[in-house]
Amino acid sequence: MTTSRDFRQPALVKHLTEAIAQRVTRPWTLMEVCGGQTHSLLRYGIDRLLPPGVELLHGPGCPVCVTPSEGIDRAIALALTPKTIMTSFGDMLRVRGSTTDLLSARAQGGDVRALLSPLDALRIAEEHPEKDVVFFAVGFETTAPSTAIAVSEAKRRKIHNFSLLVRHVRVAPAMEALLLDPLARMDGFLAAGHVATVMGTQAIDQLANRHQIPIVVTGFEPIDLLGGIYQCLSYLEEGRYGVSNAYPRAVKEEGNIPAQTLIKEVFDVIDLPWRGLGLIPAGGYRLSPRYRDYDAEIRFSLGPAKEDAESACRSGDVLRGIIKPDLCPAFGTSCTPEHPLGATMVSGEGACAAYFHYRGSNPAPTRASS
Repeated sequence: MTTSRDFRQPALVKHLTEAIAQRVTRPWTLMEVCGGQTHSLLRYGIDRLLPPGVELLHGPGCPVCVTPSEGIDRAIALALTPKTIMTSFGDMLRVRGSTTDLLSARAQGGDVRALLSPLDALRIAEEHPEKDVVFFAVGFETTAPSTAIAVSEAKRRKIHNFSLLVRHVRVAPAMEALLLDPLARMDGFLAAGHVATVMGTQAIDQLANRHQIPIVVTGFEPIDLLGGIYQCLSYLEEGRYGVSNAYPRAVKEEGNIPAQTLIKEVFDVIDLPWRGLGLIPAGGYRLSPRYRDYDAEIRFSLGPAKEDAESACRSGDVLRGIIKPDLCPAFGTSCTPEHPLGATMVSGEGACAAYFHYRGSNPAPTRASS
């Protein structure tokens, strides 16, 4: 039986780092778009094992981090609505909207609960028929199927006091937005293995061909990441582009067909704002007409969404790969995990939190910010 230890063997790590050093002949910049990968890269010091000319950028790989503040403001408003129970994943409770967060709403008397699954919210709705139970549905395509199952079950079981505030986002359109950003400087991508497990590789294959860049799907262990980096650098050195799957034990080209079918049934693709990236065409989901009765924004007549306000921190630039977290003036001073200014410091998958935990709290003292 294969275990995580098989993908952390020092001898294999040494072999791969030496192979990468021998393969590289010029500087290259890669971007990972998965918060779990970011934390593994920093936790194991993989970025420090690479040749001096190879740079890793940390993209918008944290779904909590890219949830726009207007969505959080709406969740807070619902949390403070009488006879309403607001539920979500735990990380979302500490992410600020335009002025405050869901934990503050709970302190003001709102019934706000952290859950592990939207199906737990459905159970709460069954147990409290006198209350309206709302689940704040966030995340990449990885978590969208569980949300779809929950609302499908609500419809099948005729549970009418359950609804969703949907802010699920789609990764491939965000990668395209980054490639169209005039400040973008990545030569290739390390794609999120968990998203590809669900969605397959077709969308990112189209993206790679359209922009003529290499995209390598990789996992989260040191050997996974180093193997993915080696493959991506090999494509670049050879002048090739396209998609390579360095995570075949989990990812198949076609992805998870039943999960994709469920997503297509329950959701419509829409243009959606991402925190730090702005409005992304086809960047997210909303409930399809068949499930519109479970849309909290319609049920509670929330009205048009407001644009995100400017933030004092530079988490948006971190999400775009414009700067590293330690180049933000607030990093480790006015912005810490205990008192975060931005979502990238709040979330367990955020790049700023990763830098704080694995690189120390001191900002880079001698490097100029971008």
